[in-house]
Amino acid sequence: MNRNLWLLAGAQGLFLTNNVVFITINGLVGLALAPLGWMATLPVMGYVVGGALSTPLVAHAQQRLGRQRSFLLGLAVALLSALICAAAVAAGSFWLLIAGTVVAGYYSANGQLYRFAAAELAAPAFRERAVSLVLAGGLFGAVLGPNLAVHTRTLMAAPFAGAYLALAVVALLSMLPIGLMRFPPLPVRAADAPPGRPLSQIARQPVFIVAAIGAALGYGVMNLLMAATPLAMQVCGLPFEDVALVLEWHVIGMFAPGFFTGHLIKRFGTLAVMAVGVLLNLACIAIALTGVDLHQFLIALFLLGVGWNFLFVGSTTLALQAWRPEEKDRAQAAINFGVFATMAVTSFASGALVTTQGWAWLNLGSLVPVALLGAALLWLARRQRGAQNAA
Repeated sequence: MNRNLWLLAGAQGLFLTNNVVFITINGLVGLALAPLGWMATLPVMGYVVGGALSTPLVAHAQQRLGRQRSFLLGLAVALLSALICAAAVAAGSFWLLIAGTVVAGYYSANGQLYRFAAAELAAPAFRERAVSLVLAGGLFGAVLGPNLAVHTRTLMAAPFAGAYLALAVVALLSMLPIGLMRFPPLPVRAADAPPGRPLSQIARQPVFIVAAIGAALGYGVMNLLMAATPLAMQVCGLPFEDVALVLEWHVIGMFAPGFFTGHLIKRFGTLAVMAVGVLLNLACIAIALTGVDLHQFLIALFLLGVGWNFLFVGSTTLALQAWRPEEKDRAQAAINFGVFATMAVTSFASGALVTTQGWAWLNLGSLVPVALLGAALLWLARRQRGAQNAA
């Protein structure tokens, strides 16, 4: 871990603080302001739709401005979006709240690139652990985010307006570690230099396909269950403090394994670690189906977080095999677009399903993407085994 990686881990922690607060409160604020109950998670959906729409803009900014200035631009947008959301809550405007979360998606699309930047700041032999350890910086957000939501929700007359204002301060603080970092300079490309393979060719590689599926479905299942949890717990009569506790342990599960996931990948292989992530998702669903007491929510969401970590770090590591340096911006944008598009669908589905069908049916429905993810891992493992035997 060099100085730049420590700073990037700090930025990751503050990025996750923003994400956790958004996830903790957006569904509840949406439920209070929405014209109809099934629309409660539209602000959550707005956040990921904004991220999906922003991926090509962010990729262009990364190419033109470089990592540092593009990341700082994302933080400026985060500051603006937090102020818009605070104004929306103060005015009681549901649609302005959605607009604010859509704008915030630009920051989310930037923050999703922190893990790829980590690989560029480390020696090749250390890339897996660099990605894993920078993602572990999110552990800071796991603790700060829920507590920030709890202690600022009544800061102003309008509930949760203070939480959005606190996120504006978090955006300002995030500019410090990014401003102190030193990224590799933008490569000077000669006029006759090859532009790299087209995205269609990159995306046909088996490792890219499975990396994209792993990132998208791993994030999608996690988001489907996590976004619905505050609503499900409220329906079950559990207080907001319990909601914050469950989400805190969920995010701890997401990022605490980052201290050793890279080592596990080095020792056992990427696909093996991702397969354990699939099994942890199945364990989460099984526990969630046993009841709706606090301990069942807490254990299920913790396992969901650990499963996400294994899948996401594994997918990121797998994806690094799929492109050349001159191809990275469009390839990374394609993977992140798939993540955001899947999250947009699951954000809407989580609110609609949990408010109309209930928590149990939501969990049963999540078995479908988990099964697809397991099938994709099995397909790639068989292809790689066949290639080794042929060699």
